[in-house]
This record gives sequence, structure tokens and C-alpha cells, in this order.
Amino acid sequence: MNVEFRDLGTMAYGQCWALQRSLFDALCAAKLSRTQPDGEAGTVLVVEHPPVYTLGKSGNPANMLLSEERLHSMGAELYRIDRGGDITFHGPGQLVCYPIIDLERVGLGVRSYVDRLEQTVIDLAAEMGIEAHRSEGASGVWIGEGPTLRKLCALGVKASHSVTMHGLALNVATDLRWFDMINPCGFADRGTTSLRRELGREVTINEVKEPFINCLSKNLNVKIYKN
Repeated sequence: MNVEFRDLGTMAYGQCWALQRSLFDALCAAKLSRTQPDGEAGTVLVVEHPPVYTLGKSGNPANMLLSEERLHSMGAELYRIDRGGDITFHGPGQLVCYPIIDLERVGLGVRSYVDRLEQTVIDLAAEMGIEAHRSEGASGVWIGEGPTLRKLCALGVKASHSVTMHGLALNVATDLRWFDMINPCGFADRGTTSLRRELGREVTINEVKEPFINCLSKNLNVKIYKN
């Protein structure tokens, strides 16, 4: 099964969210009308955003520790969106991936799909010499244990008619001070980290992008191609 890859570079969150919705709506409509092209399962978007916070549909606004006016004065935005999960940050140095995929075509349920996304980041981290893992009762990918537990990758998805949107945000070289403004993903007692911090060296998005897509292709068992 094939999935198209689009590298969006840097794009404002609102513009990218509109693109996601248009691809999602088109894929749902094609699925319901049985006009999907044979062998095609959707699109994967990869992007970096200017500073922005997003709050999931069941998120607690109290986990945003500053007023919106203060955020705007710092050059950041806040969006309330329709994914699962609580609040998280997107910004420069972070690889954000939005798969808009028909899960039925790739033979996955929502829970197994989330597991595959997490495993993609765990596999990528392992390739770079970092031991990452899941944490009981919390989505995403983590490093360390107990009081040293820190989040490397946030994850939140939406699915309708077995078509997905939203996705994951991997901290590559993110300025982690942005996370001080929130309780990341609703946790006040857990830290955040990045590939740069864990490796103790500079890491770029371009260094990570191709191996990430390779790991995603393997875990979703699809061919990801670029037009």
C-alpha cells in the first residue's frame, strides 16, 4: 500500500491545520463514495511550526500557565483543536508529522496505529543510540524512569471513518524552555527532552527526517513516496 509524503518545510499552524482538514475531508469523501485510487492509503505531512501551543478537545485549559495575551507578546499562538490528548508545544527544531491515512487500507485499528507511531520514534531513537520507551498511562515516547522521566515525543490523533489526522511531535533540537509555560500533556511532574539534549550535540531536522520516514514506512507497512 502506498502513502504520499509531503515535506512542508516551515508552515504556520493554522495554515497546516487547514491543509490537514482538506486532505482528511477528501480522503473520507473518497472512501465513502468508493472512489479511492487502488493501492493508495493517504498522505503523510512533515512540518516545522513557528511557536504554537495546541490544546486537545479534552484538555484542561489550566495546563496553560500563561495568559494568551502573554503568549502573543512572546510570539506564540494558542489553538484549541479536535485531537486527543492535553496541551503541547510545537516550534522550531521539532519534527511534526501528520499522517492522513485510511487505517482500513493498511490493516490497523486506532490503538495499534498509535502503537506503531510510538514504535517509529522508539526505533529512530535506537538508531541514534538512545533508549526510549512507552510510559504506562501516558501517550508518546519517553526516556528515563521515575523522577528522571522525560518526554521526547508527544502524540495525539483523531480518527473518523478509520481515517486519521493530527499525529506526533518529536523534539529534535527544540528550545525546551517553551515547555516551562505549560504542564506538558497535562503532567506537572514530568520533564521534556530532545534528541539534541540526549546526544549532547547539535542535531538537525534534515538529519532526522529520512530515517524517521524509513522507520514510519516500516512500522505502518506501507511504501512512503514523494511526488
